[in-house]
Amino acid sequence: MEEYNIEASGDWAGKRIDKVLSGYFSDYSRSFIKKLFDDGYIQVNGKASKPSYSVRTGDIFDISVPDPVSIDIEPENIPLDIIYEDDDVILVNKPKGMVVHPAPGHYSGTLVNGLMYHFKDSLSGINGEFRPGIVHRIDMDTTGVLVVCKNDNAHRSLSEQLHEHSITRKYYAIVHGNIAQDDGTVDAPIGRSPKDRKKMAINTRNGRHAVTHYRVLERFGGKYTFIECQLETGRTHQIRVHMASIGHPILGDEVYGPKKCPFKLQ
Repeated sequence: MEEYNIEASGDWAGKRIDKVLSGYFSDYSRSFIKKLFDDGYIQVNGKASKPSYSVRTGDIFDISVPDPVSIDIEPENIPLDIIYEDDDVILVNKPKGMVVHPAPGHYSGTLVNGLMYHFKDSLSGINGEFRPGIVHRIDMDTTGVLVVCKNDNAHRSLSEQLHEHSITRKYYAIVHGNIAQDDGTVDAPIGRSPKDRKKMAINTRNGRHAVTHYRVLERFGGKYTFIECQLETGRTHQIRVHMASIGHPILGDEVYGPKKCPFKLQ
């Protein structure tokens, strides 16, 4: 059982406690935080709290996180592109089309299924039974490097660095259109789209704080722009939503951009 004792800071005052804790524990999903509330593992000033509680400066949060329950995740002999490994972490290049961890509709063929085969006894357990070793995620159709933790100490350290923004996370993309300025920042909250629950959107009412910095690397004839994106936060579909919101959706993104890609993608 992991135990946390946290004093609410002034910038949390007036905010819902579930949103505050979802931001503080960036490695835990919202559904996991909700379950902690439901099971009475979150107390404020010594009393069980509801997710809707409005935080006050100086509140004391006592949070207990149960040890992960072992379940049967089927190990699969999936070839993994390991680019670095030591006693604490694994850096793996996740290919396009692979889901990071098991979820409804994707209980096999995920990165976790492959990790369980190759590193079954050497993965951290902090993030629950469905996400052993997983600290952060990227979309199924995104190719990129993920850091997987082999032990709980490494997991906690990396989670703290993500929360404090002391880790630099950069992504590269080609977007539609010619971005006029050489660099810029999109600071807009992201939440579920009120029109389509399967999509994310700029949601000023119920969204979570999200910031993306972008920099132009190359322009292609005024039709497309190659950019570098640096994240301050890590919201679901963040870069895709933010770039689409300023009129430059990512090339090949048929959810937030044109329904038909002008190129045949491999």
